[in-house]
Amino acid sequence: MHHVRQEDLPFLGSSHHFVGADQGDTGVSVFLFDGEPGRGPGPHRHPYDEIQFIREGRGLYTVNGETFEAGAGDILVIKAGEVHSFRAIGETPLVQLDIHLNPTFVQEKVG
Repeated sequence: MHHVRQEDLPFLGSSHHFVGADQGDTGVSVFLFDGEPGRGPGPHRHPYDEIQFIREGRGLYTVNGETFEAGAGDILVIKAGEVHSFRAIGETPLVQLDIHLNPTFVQEKVG
């Protein structure tokens, strides 16, 4: 069993970073994103699948050239290699869990 508190995880940009390889040697990593309006990553891709669970707020997402809005309660499955980006929109923060099906983060910027 491994136990850690969110506030003890590294915080970079708008996310706490749970790196599975460092946290109990597990096979997934998670960005705990809490971004103010306008915040979010630019176009990038991963060599593994990612699942985004939107908990609060709204975001503008682009996946493989398709742009759409999503909000609290939506779940996005982004397949390995799909180019994607998002940014928080509206008046409140965007809060989501981005689960990376890999023990470390591997992210390639695109564009």
